[in-house]
Amino acid sequence: MTVSPAPTVPLFTAEAASFGLDLAPLLQGVVDSGRYILGPRVQAFEAAFAAYVGVAHGIGVANGTDALELALRALDIGPGRRVVTVANAGFYGSTAICAVGATPVYVDVDEVSLTLSPAGLAEALAGQAVDAVIVTHLYGQLADMAAIADLCSVAGVPLIEDGAQAHGARRDGRAAGAWGRIGAFSFYPTKNLGALGDGGALVTNDAALADRLRSLRQYGWCAKYEVALAGGRNSRLDELQAAVLSAKLPLLDAANTQRRAVAARYHAALADLPLRLPPSTGEDFVAHLYVLRTPYRAALQAHLAAAGIACEVHYPVADHRQPLLAGSAAAPILPVSEAACTQVLTLPCFPGLRDQQIEQVIAAVRDFHEGGA
Repeated sequence: MTVSPAPTVPLFTAEAASFGLDLAPLLQGVVDSGRYILGPRVQAFEAAFAAYVGVAHGIGVANGTDALELALRALDIGPGRRVVTVANAGFYGSTAICAVGATPVYVDVDEVSLTLSPAGLAEALAGQAVDAVIVTHLYGQLADMAAIADLCSVAGVPLIEDGAQAHGARRDGRAAGAWGRIGAFSFYPTKNLGALGDGGALVTNDAALADRLRSLRQYGWCAKYEVALAGGRNSRLDELQAAVLSAKLPLLDAANTQRRAVAARYHAALADLPLRLPPSTGEDFVAHLYVLRTPYRAALQAHLAAAGIACEVHYPVADHRQPLLAGSAAAPILPVSEAACTQVLTLPCFPGLRDQQIEQVIAAVRDFHEGGA
């Protein structure tokens, strides 16, 4: 069996995941404390993360997909309800919608940002009953939240933000997660703010919703062993992950600045090539992933691999084309989303990516195009 050599330019590293911190003493402190679930470290992180986002309440949960599902359950979204979302974001929102028994209503994305199109949303809200909207800040790019939030407000439809790829993205001083009724986040290790395992959080300014979310993450309890809400589960952020996240949170903005700096280097060096590049390197983009679009994806991906550069496709299959949903309803017409799924390619972009590695990526991409592809 032949084992391929590790790429010289990876998509992510353990050093990037740790933010350069020595986490061993921190973890040992949790072990020694004897408190592992819903203790003081979780409470401290929930408060700190809510303050960072600029909202009143934070609720730690087990992962980002649970966060989306619990947000829907807290809003009483279930069978017979319809939830607008996008089809180009990896099926994570769709997973939550299907888990509560609701029906996903797919709306196409904006041609430039690849996030939810306000025009498409307006058409969906005008044309059919909609019970909730999930907007995904894809690749770290904040969606057009002023327009989207206004449309939802006028229609009286609750808005859930999927901020799993956009920790710290801001526009006009307002962060991802602070525009809708509920913001949902993942702390998977490769995220801009990542744990050392799975983790997630919900944020909201609504005290009653926050109470419902806290109950739903722990069996639907209103008090210990007293179940008041249907749809509850065991979905708790643990003390170890909360301690890690609390240590990393003060460094998040600096890490995002490093990501944007890498993205800016790519922008400057690749702008003259026949590629579609991310639309922003400003504060509304935290460069979770640096995703370009090319009609020559397979060939470029092979060229980069041969040059020792890791790359990935986020995401190759539109949600409505997934086998789970095949034949369940007439396929929506989503030309931008479907085209993106055939063209997107992710380049390495993370804190700590060295200058020579950035130049290696740039040189390989340019070599591919200048070689006559």
